[in-house]
This record gives sequence, structure tokens and C-alpha cells, in this order.
Amino acid sequence: MNTKNILTFAILFAAFGIQAQETKNTKKPNIVFILADDMGYNELGSYGGKIIETPNIDQLAKEGMKFSNHYCGSNICAPSRGTLMTGKHTGHAYIRDNKPLPYEGNEPIPASEITVAEILKTAGYTTGAFGKWGLGYPASEGSPNNQGFDQFYGYNGQIHAHNYFTSYLRKNDLVELNANIDAPYSVYSADIIKDRALEFVEVNKNNPFFLYFCPTLPHNPYHQPDDKTLEYYAKKTGFPIGDAHSEEFSVPKYAALSSRLDQQVGEIMAKLKELNLLDNTLIIFASDNGSALTKEEDSYLRTGGDLRGRKSEVYEGGIKSPLIAFWKGKIIPGSSSNHISAFWDFLPTCAEIVKAKTPENIDGISYLPTLLGKTDNQKQHDYLYWERSQSQAIRKGDMKANFVYDKTTQKQNIEIYNLAQDPFEKNNLAETMPELKAEFIKIAQTARVESEIFPLVKKAKKAKVKTH
Repeated sequence: MNTKNILTFAILFAAFGIQAQETKNTKKPNIVFILADDMGYNELGSYGGKIIETPNIDQLAKEGMKFSNHYCGSNICAPSRGTLMTGKHTGHAYIRDNKPLPYEGNEPIPASEITVAEILKTAGYTTGAFGKWGLGYPASEGSPNNQGFDQFYGYNGQIHAHNYFTSYLRKNDLVELNANIDAPYSVYSADIIKDRALEFVEVNKNNPFFLYFCPTLPHNPYHQPDDKTLEYYAKKTGFPIGDAHSEEFSVPKYAALSSRLDQQVGEIMAKLKELNLLDNTLIIFASDNGSALTKEEDSYLRTGGDLRGRKSEVYEGGIKSPLIAFWKGKIIPGSSSNHISAFWDFLPTCAEIVKAKTPENIDGISYLPTLLGKTDNQKQHDYLYWERSQSQAIRKGDMKANFVYDKTTQKQNIEIYNLAQDPFEKNNLAETMPELKAEFIKIAQTARVESEIFPLVKKAKKAKVKTH
């Protein structure tokens, strides 16, 4: 080959390499959202946890971004997941509380709702949900397959999900019986769901995909196999295991459930790396609400740290969520953000990533600029809003108002806290800040529309009149 031919070949080869790199850089990123079930804000090692070991999730934080002011969609399961899917806070969302039906499943979100899965599917993504759904009974307009998901595997509703050794799971809307139905302790649903999620990644490795991985870990009951992780925590903590298959709480059983979730996150990361997908995948990890452990149960594990409140409450311990985002080459490794955000921001973030139109009637604001380190371009919320079961909460800047329902007086007590100075909500400023109190009261009235199915104030049941 003469010098001219060598030079021509070199130029063509270089051009091909540049084109290949540009194609790689412009390819739509895979999106993986991992949702823990009832994980406390301070449970992870990267968020201050001291007992439970979560090396894989902590590695995500080390190589990605950790948020310190991120919030769940609600203080309980179904409405929290509803805000994640629809981009609406619970003052506007259709689902505002858990409402299990007499048959399997929950009150469905209507067909008119636009979910993040539908947006991504329109943008050419294959979509899959694996774990617990809770937003519509099988074959209803709110079932995963009717809300933008090509594939679903797991529990349709919360009640069914309260058993890790169930005899069946749902494959899309159909029942799939476990192979060893006569030996229920041999089939562990958390592992089956994880395996199906890994299969989804393998099958769709050549196409952009959205994986919504929402297992029931570490939600009670505390069923689990008698395995080495459970034995490890029994030795580490010095607490007895008891019956591994019972619902009774124990420190090693809860710790093992959280570590099992961490192990599954590690398997998902390993699969993405094996398939050369890790360089083009956004991974987000969060929890659907605060810790469900009682103060007595949590006295050793301290999953909620010193935050006030727990699951089902509007205090920080009930609605604050860890949020970790990993995106190689896009997110600065080891970075952190105090940007105030919530679950309903996920939909517009995804829409901006894939350059799709964002629905007009949502409450979310994309946090993509924060992920990319472009904080000067990051829009801010005027406030965040939550409501459920006669209680409300509003965060506006560093100030937060809790409208807590008192069953004795049957009235709301209004509390105001400065979270920058008082993150554990100990010093109620409501009576010393009348103007701010009036402003919060106005927001509590205007940030919402009433729901017939999930009214903020439940109507008293009429007493039956006895006739003689």
C-alpha cells in the first residue's frame, strides 16, 4: 500500500471512529428507576446509616449525585407511586390514598392520565415495570399495560404484596402460578421479580428501554429465606432471628431485607455493565415513603435517623426520600445537590431527556439541569404540597408547614418549622409568624382541588335511625 492509500485509509478510519462516537453520544439513554418500599431516609450508608450494609447503592452515590432535599410523592404507597407516574402532587393527582378493592387490586388511575411510561413509549422506548404496582386492578384502565408499560411482572395490588412466599404473581394482567405451589417456602417472590427484570434488560439491550424496578423490599412482612445474609446480621447485631418465615419484626430480618435490595441493585448494575449499557443509562434510586418501623423497633437500626415522624405522617420522616442519580459522563461523580424536588418532577425530567412534550397540567419541574451540573438553568418550585387523610404539608424554601389532624379535637393543628435551622421539626414557629402562617393557610386552600373519591376531610357517617 503506497503512502497516499495509507493516508486515505487513516482519514476514513478516523472519520468512522468520530461518527461512531457521535452516534453513541446521541443515542437515547436507557432510564432505570429503582424504588425501595418503606426505606427510611437515613438507612443507606451513603445517607448516614451505620448498621445496614448497602455497598452497591452507596457506590451509585459515590459515582453519581446525592440529593439532600428530595421528597416522596406521599407518606404512603399508592399515592406516592401515582405522583411518580403522573407528575402531579396529591392536591391534583387522581390517587391520593391507598384504596384496596374487595377483589385484587386498587382504585385505578383513569385512562386520561398521561404517565411517564406513555411519554417514553411514544419516544421509542420499550417499557417494563417489575414489582408492586398499586394503581389499578388487573385489566382495568389503570393496569400497567394500559398505562404505557409493555411488560409487567409482580404484584398488582398492595394486599397481595404482603406475602413474599405467594403462590402466584402477575405477568401483565394474567396469573402466573409458581412452580412449587405445594412448597411455598421454596419460591421467594423478591428473587423471581428481580430475575424477570434482568431478563427485560437482556432482551432489550439493543433498544432504548425504561425499567421501573419497584420491588417490595424492605416492606413488611419480614418473610425471607434462611440464607447467609440473615445469619450474617444475626451475628453482627447479636439479635435473634426467630422464624424467618413469620411476620414478626427482628433487627436481623429487617436488615437482611434491605441488604437483599442492595444486592439486587448490584445485579442490575452488573447486568448493564456486562451488556455494555452502563455508559448510556441513567439510574435513579429512591424510596416511596419514610420508614414504617415504630420508634421502638427502630431504636437500634435508626433507619429514619433523627427525623421526626414515620410512614403515614407529614413530618419529614414520613415524606423525605433519599435520591441518588447515576449517569456516566453526564453526572459529576461524588456530587451532591440541595435542590428541593419531589417525585412529581421525574416525569418532566424524562420528557426533557427524550425531548418530548410535557403535559400542561402537571406540577413537576424537570431536574435535568441539576443532574447535568447546570444549576443556573434549574427552575425552582414556588412550593411543594402534600395531602392525605385530613393532613397537609407545604414546603416553601426553607420553611415548612404541617397541617396535622388531631383526632381528639377533630381539627388541624398548624405547625411551622425552619428546616434550615430545625431539620428535626422541634421548634414550632406558627404563633410567632402570623403573616407566614396566613400565607401557608392560603396555599393549603389554593394548591388543591377536591376529590370525590379521596376527600381531604372525610364526611362523618350518618347514624342509623332506629325505628320501633
